[in-house]
Amino acid sequence: MFQSLSEKLSNAFKKFRNKGKLTEADVKVGMREIKLALLEADVNFKVVKEFINTVSARAVGSDVLESLVPAQQIVKIVNEELTNLMGGSQAKLTIASKPPTVIMMVGLQGAGKTTHAAKLAGMYKNQGKNPLLVACDVYRPAAIKQLEIVGEALNIPVFQMGTDVSPVKIAAEGIKYAEKKGYDMVFVDTAGRLHIDEELMEELKKIKAEVKPTEILLTIDAMIGQDAVNVAETFNELLDITGVILTKLDGDTRGGAALSVKYVTGKPIKFIGTGEKLDKIEPFHPDRMASRILGMGDVLTLIEKAEQAYDEKKAAELEAKIRQQTFTLDDYLDQFAQLKNMGSMEQIMSMMPGMNSAAMKDAKVDEKMLARQEAIIKSMTKQEREKPEILAASRKIRIAKGSGTSVEEVNKLLKQFDQIKKLMKQFSNPSKLSKFAKGRMKMPF
Repeated sequence: MFQSLSEKLSNAFKKFRNKGKLTEADVKVGMREIKLALLEADVNFKVVKEFINTVSARAVGSDVLESLVPAQQIVKIVNEELTNLMGGSQAKLTIASKPPTVIMMVGLQGAGKTTHAAKLAGMYKNQGKNPLLVACDVYRPAAIKQLEIVGEALNIPVFQMGTDVSPVKIAAEGIKYAEKKGYDMVFVDTAGRLHIDEELMEELKKIKAEVKPTEILLTIDAMIGQDAVNVAETFNELLDITGVILTKLDGDTRGGAALSVKYVTGKPIKFIGTGEKLDKIEPFHPDRMASRILGMGDVLTLIEKAEQAYDEKKAAELEAKIRQQTFTLDDYLDQFAQLKNMGSMEQIMSMMPGMNSAAMKDAKVDEKMLARQEAIIKSMTKQEREKPEILAASRKIRIAKGSGTSVEEVNKLLKQFDQIKKLMKQFSNPSKLSKFAKGRMKMPF
């Protein structure tokens, strides 16, 4: 996400880095580059104008012009103002003082509203809540079935009354059902349209009046760029939304919607969709997103993902195996699985400081190669995974055929595994570990 914007901003900052001291004229030239970068990223013109004026006013101050490292000061100012532009701080979901908390999901058709209703419910279920999904889209073919499928995948019940009952009645009955059965969160999936129309808005107004939702979350497809802001503005005027979920942000290299929605509507982005899987949703943190845009990484989100994927019992077992030098290909596979739970390798790398988008272009991680290595290990017998030294040529041919790979790839995996085992041996020896920490030994991969 934001790949194009990140690259252009990075190029704009080079205008400042090449100078020891800055003048107001230097700042003006650099700001023009930043302005063009934002406009090309499909950021709303009014937003760009105010942002540039604010940053320029701060950038020509004595703190910057008289600084020994003015370029760093300007990056700091841009980072702070990007954070402010996107809301300043994280806007959390409001939880009702008396259950159930009712979340009304609205948006245009195709924005991912139904899927993200389930994603949100799943997120809060993992936090100890007891959510219910309510199917109020009686118009789109198979909309109810879709909600039931994603609900079943997350083990979250769905309340529905078919397609012959009015959405307003379904919503009201869904809340009553939740109160009766003890559900403390209700996600009301309303109907979308291919475009905004009076009939849709009138129905949504009636549902709002009937169920008095704690939150009204607008789901917007980030890929539609400037139109996303127009959609947000219209829904906010008619429904007074409380927040926004930006979906498909992983596919949006520009980022205009994320930078414009809060300014135009005054309502915060509360969540972002970062992939198709049902766990690919994150709370939106303006400060972390600003850091990502500027290529400064997002260490806090990376840590949170690692904590979610972390299995304490397996970690203890791994530690014992490292000490006893009994690390097997099964353990190697387990580490891959935990890493995959954090997301794709490119997503993980993009959160690391210094991994800007320009560098990422030349450092693509071959996800297919990782999948092939997994297939190779799974094509082995238990004995072979525990004692790879028994793998003679005939066994390697069988494994290559079984995994749809080549003997060369099998040999490459075994060599890599052998190198990792040698590294593990260093970790099990305190004196050698000390040398490793001082940088006298190199990682084998």
